Amino acid sequence: MRKAVWGTLKVAVPVALGIWLVLHFYRQLDDGQRAALFEAFGRASVPWLVLSNLLGWLSHVSRGWRWRYLLRHLGHEPGFWSCYHAVMGGYFMNMLLPRAGEASRAAMLYRTEGVPFEKGFGTILAERAVDMVMLLGIAGVTLLLQADKIDLFQARIAAFRAQQATGPDGQGLGWWVLALGVIGAAVAAFLVFTRPNLRARVMDGVRGFVEGVRSILRTPDKGPYLFHTALIWALYVAMFWVGFMALPETRDVPPAGVMAGFIAGSVGIVLVQGGIGAYPAFVALIVSVYMSGGEGGVIRPEALAMGWLLWVAQTLMIISLGGLSLLLVARKRSTP
Repeated sequence: MRKAVWGTLKVAVPVALGIWLVLHFYRQLDDGQRAALFEAFGRASVPWLVLSNLLGWLSHVSRGWRWRYLLRHLGHEPGFWSCYHAVMGGYFMNMLLPRAGEASRAAMLYRTEGVPFEKGFGTILAERAVDMVMLLGIAGVTLLLQADKIDLFQARIAAFRAQQATGPDGQGLGWWVLALGVIGAAVAAFLVFTRPNLRARVMDGVRGFVEGVRSILRTPDKGPYLFHTALIWALYVAMFWVGFMALPETRDVPPAGVMAGFIAGSVGIVLVQGGIGAYPAFVALIVSVYMSGGEGGVIRPEALAMGWLLWVAQTLMIISLGGLSLLLVARKRSTP
């Protein structure tokens, strides 16, 4: 019973937060801004969005190919398509359940290629560590580009926090989210230390992660691995940048604004399952600084529309191609 309740909460809380963000930011717009928002949706250039999605898809192809270098060092030679379908299927599952993508990705490769789950999962965790380093590096470069916008960012963030709904005793939503996070971490630690089976699974994951990191450091394919790592993140940024061409109002956003919006959207995806609500809101909050020069409302309708267009396009790609990958994996497994 407790397991079912906990599983439900892991899905319901992020989704509820995302829905709250959707409603919250929509209510901040007056009637004219709401009309401008929907009018921007109607004017969006579909070819630019298709090109944006194509670049995003190529990044997933590159990720599937890069994965093979680590697995090869561990003594496995999975086919490219098995790795690609596992990557896409993992993204699909990640939209349904928090952090389910990594486990399902490793499980799919085990079922199609026989790669031991702990090894596949360990390389995926090692990938995540590399991706975090790349994201932090891009964030650092982006921060250097924002020197003349720090005051504007602070003003926007202050205005955003002032508009947030408050909970009991006048405490802000952020404090409640932080408290829930601390409680969740404490409960997780308690379960790990009091349940031997769970502790054993965690230790298997840690050992797999260590082996995955070692495979990155020791692989003879360091050059190709680093090339695909750079390519993946270049395609991520390009996908985001090209999407700005879909609306006339966002085409003139400077590179610093695009990069800042990219980091903001990445944070939104991390905070809320699938990025629903958070991704477009965070993108719009930052990009609006560059569209309005710090004047006017907190959110520009065109910036919010751009955030939603990018999120919807990426989500549809994951649902369609990820679902197709799951179907193909299932068919392959059923073949004698």
